[in-house]
Amino acid sequence: MGSFYIPKEYHLRPESKGQDSHFLFQEKNTFGLADGVGGWIKKGIDSGEYSRQLMNNSLIALNQETRGHVNPTRVLEEAYYVTKSPGSSTACIITLNDDDHCLHVVNVGDSGFLVFRNRKCIFQSPIQQHGFNHPYQLGCSSQFGDGVDVAIEIVVSIQSGDIVIAGTDGLLDNMFPSEIEEILMKAQDEDVHQTPADLALTIAEYALYNSLDKYSESPFSRAAHLAGKNHVGGKIDDITVVVAEII
Repeated sequence: MGSFYIPKEYHLRPESKGQDSHFLFQEKNTFGLADGVGGWIKKGIDSGEYSRQLMNNSLIALNQETRGHVNPTRVLEEAYYVTKSPGSSTACIITLNDDDHCLHVVNVGDSGFLVFRNRKCIFQSPIQQHGFNHPYQLGCSSQFGDGVDVAIEIVVSIQSGDIVIAGTDGLLDNMFPSEIEEILMKAQDEDVHQTPADLALTIAEYALYNSLDKYSESPFSRAAHLAGKNHVGGKIDDITVVVAEII
């Protein structure tokens, strides 16, 4: 596993933690990510605190799980009920199960993951949203957040050599699967071994470039058009990328 994170305000405030959070727990074949919902800033609340606490509590819950038999839904539920910071967040926790050699995933909102086999995307997780740019989100306020009962469980069969790429919407709103395929193909063609961390960095930088492009089509601009909104180009946002290679 490897990861890379680019807070959207990094160029203005290098000390900024942003609103995304994630963890890698190699010993339990599990990782997770969360994206604090930016709309809370209008109320003077940094929902990055919520996402960071949610992921930290997920790590604590993981300590009670057995490697290869992690129940990601149970982990997220336990983390959700003890996370009390104001704000709200999407969440995605992914684990590799030894019994069926499948990815077992729990997901809330518009963070998600893709599975690549032979450098081609064979699966992309669905998003959950109340409306355009309004994702399902966990929060301690029922008025502004959803309960953990909205989480969906996903099981995906995987093979040795598959690559799992997960991200917050800073990745998924700015890169089509075909663009990630091109990066994976280029890495293969150059015959240079790239670690998951190397790939995460490359993909995150590509997503950042696209997010700043005001003219090209992006997944976000395509979704905006379908929703009757006028938006061209990428979407400036925090970008989290996690890459895991199945061995």
